Amino acid sequence: MTKKVFIKTFGCQMNEYDSDKMADVLNAAQGYEPTDNVDEADLILFNTCSVREKAQEKVFSDLGRVKHLKKKGVLIGVGGCVASQEGSAIVDRAPYVDVVFGPQTLHRLPELIARRKSEGRSQVDISFPEIEKFDAMPPPRIEGASAFVSIMEGCSKYCSFCVVPYTRGEEISRPFEDVLTEVADLADQGVKEVTLLGQNVNAYRGKMGGHTGSAGGNKTLDGLDHTHSAEIADFATLLEYVHEIPGIERIRYTTSHPKEMTTRMTEVYARLPKLVSFLHLPVQAGSDRVLAAMKRGYTAIEFKSVVRKLRAARPGLTLSSDFIVGFPGETEEDFEKTMKLIDDIGFDTSFSFVYSRRPGTPASDLVDDTPQTVKLQRLQRLQAKINEQANAIARSMVGSTQRVLVEGTSARDSTELSARTENNRIVNFAGHPRLIGQMIDVLITDAMTNTFRGRVVTQEQDQEGEQSSRGATA
Repeated sequence: MTKKVFIKTFGCQMNEYDSDKMADVLNAAQGYEPTDNVDEADLILFNTCSVREKAQEKVFSDLGRVKHLKKKGVLIGVGGCVASQEGSAIVDRAPYVDVVFGPQTLHRLPELIARRKSEGRSQVDISFPEIEKFDAMPPPRIEGASAFVSIMEGCSKYCSFCVVPYTRGEEISRPFEDVLTEVADLADQGVKEVTLLGQNVNAYRGKMGGHTGSAGGNKTLDGLDHTHSAEIADFATLLEYVHEIPGIERIRYTTSHPKEMTTRMTEVYARLPKLVSFLHLPVQAGSDRVLAAMKRGYTAIEFKSVVRKLRAARPGLTLSSDFIVGFPGETEEDFEKTMKLIDDIGFDTSFSFVYSRRPGTPASDLVDDTPQTVKLQRLQRLQAKINEQANAIARSMVGSTQRVLVEGTSARDSTELSARTENNRIVNFAGHPRLIGQMIDVLITDAMTNTFRGRVVTQEQDQEGEQSSRGATA
């Protein structure tokens, strides 16, 4: 009988990617198939995130809800950033947990499960074994025309509020050829869009050559043998090479850091049309004093300068960002500076949160005397401003032709199709199912609250034999 694994994922896209890899590893090694029904699972995994407040308590609450399934012989595991932080303390508090593993050791899951069964005791592995995780991954199982590709792990910025360097370790980049090989394999399987993932992707520094040791040498896409050179590729170079892979039609990446948005990175927006005109660039605050306390490494005017250069290279570039409201010591004047930065730049979307203290981070020792009610009021004001800007962007797109990736049928109407624009908006329209998985042009006809209505644009010969481009229902 087929074994089933239930995986519950919390947090960022890196965790979503890691959960997919857990499923791949377990399927390849032990034949586990994913299930959405926790009651039919033989193995239950919680892939945790420690960014939000009370993350640890949430994990133990979830564990308590599945504890009764242990009577059926179900195995339970905790992975991700909370696992990395808490380690064996999870087993101390919940002895029925069978395996605890960190983001860098998820590839060892089959081995940990086997040891749990043979030794009869819980297994904990939250080490940081460098790049081994990527080397141990089986080929991904592809569903649909878009895919995530992890290019690096960890972060070395040590922002004062963030736990990532402690839970995922320092920045480690995958070798250059390994990333290109994975993207090329995905393209061969019909993937049209890739999203390059990392905590801080534009800090990517991947070794070129000398890694694979294949019989045919280490020739890369430029045809040169880099076996002995071991050069380092920056993120701009990686984007340039991914751009040349046949079959890849759209490139995204997340998350990036303003401090690493180099001149080379700005230039790629002028030269690489497959790179989307949409960028998630976390700023966190608009006050220099708060940015310094956060240890972000830039000022508000430096952030604006980066954006100005990016938009000069790619007119029409839309931005999303992250904001932390109510950071310890944030005054009303500090907050107004954040609001001014939002006014000056204009954002399409944002992930904005009230500051929550993360144990073990430098900011956790700062005096935080701003009332929660004040923080929440500020958050509401900020979100209202972003929504206003997002609605203005949506209205400006009505009447335009957008290049979209058709993802499947519409969630609301199965007779219609659903596609995604470069700036991550959903467009619903009438169309033939054969368009699913394709990149097509759609005329935006209406802007709804969270989605668009559109019509497929077709090229047809008119009676005079001239080609015309017009909106048409397929």
